Amino acid sequence: MSAHILTVEDEPDLIDLIRELLLEDGYEVSAARTGWEALDLIARRRPDLILLDLMLPDLDGFGFCEILRRDVATAHIPIVIVSAWASPDSRQLGHELGVVDYLTKPFSRRELRERVTRSLAPLAG
Repeated sequence: MSAHILTVEDEPDLIDLIRELLLEDGYEVSAARTGWEALDLIARRRPDLILLDLMLPDLDGFGFCEILRRDVATAHIPIVIVSAWASPDSRQLGHELGVVDYLTKPFSRRELRERVTRSLAPLAG
């Protein structure tokens, strides 16, 4: 069974690009355009990996991470931040909140593929 990846991103074009790329690689993909929509999707079906934008219209990515990490049912889900925010402070806060990787926009297809593969590797082993 292929891994299920949830993309939490408010830009429709970027959702489409990520979905297309991940589907090509054989992953199952869902998408949410807001943090609260993503939490609702996760409650119904837990993903194997979350690709998370920090700048969402309702709940920022850091708040989203905090909510996931406080719940034992979701605390283990690997999160890769995919954001235009590239400051050392935002990276540090992300790592303090337990994200496994940080990908800065714009990114290449190769970079995204590498980060997804690396982030899912511990689950495969």
